Amino acid sequence: MIDARFPLVLQRSSREYVTIETAAARVGLHPVLVERFVEFGLLEPAEGTGDGMRFDAAGLRRLLAISRLRSDLGVNLPGVAVILDLVERLVALECELAWRRGAGGSSAG
Repeated sequence: MIDARFPLVLQRSSREYVTIETAAARVGLHPVLVERFVEFGLLEPAEGTGDGMRFDAAGLRRLLAISRLRSDLGVNLPGVAVILDLVERLVALECELAWRRGAGGSSAG
């Protein structure tokens, strides 16, 4: 007799995607404005183009950041692009620094 103590748990490997209309509604924007962000290069859909654009969770977070920068701080689109680029670079540098600190502690120097 086989004892099933640890049942197999299946996980979803596919991401959840939302349409441009749903993404815009979740952030409180008009879909045409979201399209403008894509055209300007601030936002990249996870898949599709035109009316078939779909966004994942990372795209929604970025869309929310764009919206907040514009509405809360009054930043124009070129300014939003610069801020997002700098934040991404800062995060990458923080990750590299954490990795180096972790790797530096285990190697003889």
